[in-house]
Amino acid sequence: MTLRNDPEAALATFEIRQIVELRLARASDLPKLEWFGQYTHYRRLFQATYEDQQQQRRLMLLAVVNDFPIGQVFIHLGDALCRPQASSYGRGYLYALRVLEPFRGQGIGTRLIQCAEEQILASGLRWAVIAAAKDNPAARRLYERLGYVVYGEDAGHWDYTDNDGRVQHVHEPAWLLQKRLRARAAGANAGNSEGADGC
Repeated sequence: MTLRNDPEAALATFEIRQIVELRLARASDLPKLEWFGQYTHYRRLFQATYEDQQQQRRLMLLAVVNDFPIGQVFIHLGDALCRPQASSYGRGYLYALRVLEPFRGQGIGTRLIQCAEEQILASGLRWAVIAAAKDNPAARRLYERLGYVVYGEDAGHWDYTDNDGRVQHVHEPAWLLQKRLRARAAGANAGNSEGADGC
């Protein structure tokens, strides 16, 4: 038998089908959101955001495969969920959008944003706002393709406390984009596996 020692050559190929579930975060998801140490420095931030979710101030929307989060987007709602008659001018803020690298380019980020928009609408708000880092033009293109329009800029200065208790300063200048949300008509997602609600 001759061993094949060519790392460029595939030894075999096969196809697997993955079911992606979009749902809110559970306590058991928090350690998994660190992605094997890549985001451990955000441990306290994840915990604080989850506590806000318990108080209905934020939502942590996850894309999950085999009970492991492979994507996320967080939604800041303020007190919108506590006010059923929230102003139609109210805004939901989408942030911390990310998809695990092997799953990128498959529409998961788009589905997360669409589902987040439906959660914002369900809360009684009518606008979604998202920031695109100025050094990430691909993100801006995605948001504009989904109907978001640039309306301003943000200097991008913010702080967080890392897992070791140290305050970290972040500087990430960004474009601010917004979108007026409208409920989708029944059947608008025809052809999508989730059906008309998409979420």
